[in-house]
Amino acid sequence: MQENQLQDLLKKMTIDEKVGQLLQLAMPFFEGASHRGHITGPMNEMGLTEEDVRNTGSVLGGSGAREVKNIQDAHLKNNRLGIPLLMMADIIHGFKTIFPIPLAIGSSWDLDLAQKSAEVAAKEAAVSGVHVTFAPMVDLVRDPRWGRVMESTGEDPYLNSEYARAFVRGFQGKNLKEDVNHVAACVKHFAAYGAPEGGRDYNTVNMSERQLRESYLPAYKAALDEGCEMVMTAFNTVDGIPATGNEFLMRDILRDEWGFDGVMISDWGAVKELIPHGVAEDTREAALKALRAGVDIEMMTECYINNVKDLIESGELDVALLDEAVLRILTLKDKLGLFENPYRGADEQLEQEVILSEPHRKVARELAAKSCVLLKNEQVLPLSTDTKVALIGPFANSGNILGAWSWHGQPEDAVTIQQGIEQKIDPSLLSVAKGCDIEAYNGEDIQEALEVAKDAELIVLALGESPGMSGEAASLADIRLPEAQLTLIKEMKKLNKKIAIVLFNGRPIDLHGVIDEADALLEAWFPGTEGGAAIADILYGDVNPSGKLTMSFPHSVGQVPVYYNHFNTGRPNLNNGEGYVTKYLDIPNEPLLPFGYGLSYTTFEYSNHALSGDVLTVNDSITASVQVTNTGEVAGEEIVQLYIRDVAGEVVRPMKELKGYEKITLQPGETKTVTFTITEEQLRYYHSNLEFTSDAGRFEVFIGTNSRDVETLSFVLKK
Repeated sequence: MQENQLQDLLKKMTIDEKVGQLLQLAMPFFEGASHRGHITGPMNEMGLTEEDVRNTGSVLGGSGAREVKNIQDAHLKNNRLGIPLLMMADIIHGFKTIFPIPLAIGSSWDLDLAQKSAEVAAKEAAVSGVHVTFAPMVDLVRDPRWGRVMESTGEDPYLNSEYARAFVRGFQGKNLKEDVNHVAACVKHFAAYGAPEGGRDYNTVNMSERQLRESYLPAYKAALDEGCEMVMTAFNTVDGIPATGNEFLMRDILRDEWGFDGVMISDWGAVKELIPHGVAEDTREAALKALRAGVDIEMMTECYINNVKDLIESGELDVALLDEAVLRILTLKDKLGLFENPYRGADEQLEQEVILSEPHRKVARELAAKSCVLLKNEQVLPLSTDTKVALIGPFANSGNILGAWSWHGQPEDAVTIQQGIEQKIDPSLLSVAKGCDIEAYNGEDIQEALEVAKDAELIVLALGESPGMSGEAASLADIRLPEAQLTLIKEMKKLNKKIAIVLFNGRPIDLHGVIDEADALLEAWFPGTEGGAAIADILYGDVNPSGKLTMSFPHSVGQVPVYYNHFNTGRPNLNNGEGYVTKYLDIPNEPLLPFGYGLSYTTFEYSNHALSGDVLTVNDSITASVQVTNTGEVAGEEIVQLYIRDVAGEVVRPMKELKGYEKITLQPGETKTVTFTITEEQLRYYHSNLEFTSDAGRFEVFIGTNSRDVETLSFVLKK
């Protein structure tokens, strides 16, 4: 449609029809849904009529080609103006072919594969009738107690921004109207959802505007700069105002400053939650505040549908606000080509051919392997194919390795570690026992594990969290492995055999009782459908691990939030805790494992660190370079990292900030020179007056294999 045609359509709509476009309901509410069932109760609770449903603009959880077509058919017959429905769903890290959780994808430092994973997810979703995915989540995270760290790519603004762009490119492609194999993306959660007090989901967020702009907003902005079509509000408050009713966030920054003219949607129930938050007395006030703030679509509550018309008729709400919201929704439907083809890509035959196809599984396997991080290895891995192995633990033969937000993913479709290892070796060399459940054990299971392990040359323990222990509403105060699994480790240790531990989890955990007892430790996260195959590839050396952490692992929960890009204090701990300095009495200040950390089956030597000059001017650049040599016996991939520190800023600056990285592959004995270009633009930050500029003076440059193990150079910026 042309813009004037959309305007003409808007003019034909009644107030009720316009308000209906602002409502999103779950699939069972709609005629044509196979599970429509008895929705009289929910409809009555929300004060909805059948006419309201016929006017509704979008569907939550709409998928399955036949069902989507049935719902769209019925809706088009019942909707007076024939306005098609938008089908939206949570396609977070895969549709049916499940990829590693986003935190794991972050650990791959591979933007191309991240983009490819989104392309695959979009293709599977699109043939199933989905138009919009509620992804990517780009919330910066620093507290592993928060369960939704599994949905983020980590603690760094720069890297999160790069991933935000990659995911949007993958989901959306280049032209949504012409390419029905892609879906519209919805970046979330705006804003600062990843910084709740105490790491408790939905909790208060409190920070300065300068910190908000510097650390938390960049990734959202990057997604929008890449063309992301939608934004979802956050559940939390920002400066005392819930995000869903926050005009400063939605109008001043998002709409006016950034120029975003796409669709803004609330998270589930977030408009009505303005009432328990304490900023609205009732649904009428909640509707008024949310629409004024710029929220176009209300997900699964009735504040708009029951109040907006009356608010306009009473003069409390300008009808122009309603019209602009509806026009944005109609425009998105037009961008997706729904007025010409309301079924857009939904195809039952392709659905059978595309979903869980071998090409998609291949991508999932490659990304799962690149997402694994080798945390410890005392010459145990890789394993020889003639080694007699005991595979023990609750994940030894479990397909429940997909993680939260895997939606259509099924554990029975996943490759388990046992199945992966059996593809590598003679099955007679492998013995398997559960040992314990995730959170409970008994003497019989332990005894069976001891019997199975006593004749093995090496023990592989498959341990971790259940998928429900991370994700939304899954915050934890104790982030250690459950006691049952720590007991299993102790019992296995009594056999005096080499132990390799593989961890399945959705967050950084307290590794005490794990890393100190293991001879090798592989962080596999929740690796997805091909997880067991990818892990076996690493265990037996067919893939050399290359992943590196994008979120620090703490010494203990009492240390969090702990992150690499922290501020210094006036009393830094320079002399091992002597004197009145910032410190803990019982643990170090630094994390157990730092941002950027990860081992390989080979070793890399960094040498000849250099800057092309020691003075940088505004209109010029300098290069930082380093030579990296593979000093081991196998080929390997290394992620060379560049950090910069502003030594004396107008406000306190982080001790290090990631400004660039490069992945290189080196054969044994091979050396490559890696160079980074540094410009004045990279040195800018938000000053106390919120001006985004740089400071003249000295800067330190750090180059190394992680944020801790670096060499330091310096230059001066002259302005």
